[in-house]
Amino acid sequence: MTQGTKRWARLASAVIAIQLSFVLSSCATLEQVAALRQVRFDLDGVAQPFLAGVDLERVRGYNDLRPADVLRLTNAISRRELPLTFTLLVGAENPADNRVTARMVQMDWTLFLDDRETISGVVNRELMLTPGTPQQIPVDISVDLVQFFGDNLRDLVELALAVSGQEGGVAKRVMLRATPTINTPVGPIRYPNPITIVSRTVGS
Repeated sequence: MTQGTKRWARLASAVIAIQLSFVLSSCATLEQVAALRQVRFDLDGVAQPFLAGVDLERVRGYNDLRPADVLRLTNAISRRELPLTFTLLVGAENPADNRVTARMVQMDWTLFLDDRETISGVVNRELMLTPGTPQQIPVDISVDLVQFFGDNLRDLVELALAVSGQEGGVAKRVMLRATPTINTPVGPIRYPNPITIVSRTVGS
C-alpha cells in the first residue's frame, strides 16, 4: 500500500468515525425527545397561598375573613393591586416502561386562570425524570388579580380561594401552558410545541 493510499484510508476511517458519532448522538437525542413525550404532567396542588399577605390556608370562605383581613385586602385594592402568591406543584411522571430517563433543564410557562392568560415565567432547574419515579416541579407564582380580573373584592377572594383549593372557593379553571427544554448529547433542545398542563378543577 502506497503512502498516499494509507493517507486516504486514514482519512476515510476518520470520516466514518465522525459520521458514526453523529448518528449515535442523533439517536440519543431522539431517545431524549421521545422520552419527554412520554412524560405525564399534571397539576398536583397549591402550597403556601397568600392574598396580599393574608394566609389563605386558614380561610375556607369569604365570610371567614377577619376584620383585619378585610381591611388589608381593601387597602390593597385601593392601591389597585391584589397580589396572589403561591407555589403551584406540577407533577411529572415518566412511565416505568419508557426505559429512557428524560433530563429536563428548563421549563417556560404561562399561567391561565379561568381560561384567561395571566403571567409567564421560567423554571430554571435540572430535573432527572427517571422512569417509574413521580416527581414534583415547584413553580413559584405571584399574580396581581386586579390587573386581570377587576376590583370586586368578594369575587377576587373567591377566585383566590378556588386557586388555593380551599373548600369555600367557587371552582375556577387553572391551567399551565409549558415548554420544557431537555439536555441531549448535542446540547439543550427546546420542546417543539407547548404542552397544556391541567388537573381536575382546582378548588372543586
